[in-house]
Amino acid sequence: MTITVIEAGRKGGLKVLDTHGRDFFVRIGRKGQRAMRTKYPDMAKLWGKLGGRPKKPSIGLVMGERSEK
Repeated sequence: MTITVIEAGRKGGLKVLDTHGRDFFVRIGRKGQRAMRTKYPDMAKLWGKLGGRPKKPSIGLVMGERSEK
């Protein structure tokens, strides 16, 4: 039986939730927010207006392949 990457990520996330609890996710989220604000000062306000931080380019885009979308 094979599972998709999405299913594997969900199962792993639920296991971490069972092991460490909700407070763990709160702490790592705050830590990530602090790191983002240190790395990109004054950009959170602009990104919020645009709907969030820009996503990293896909590997296909980096390799010069065209998107099928």
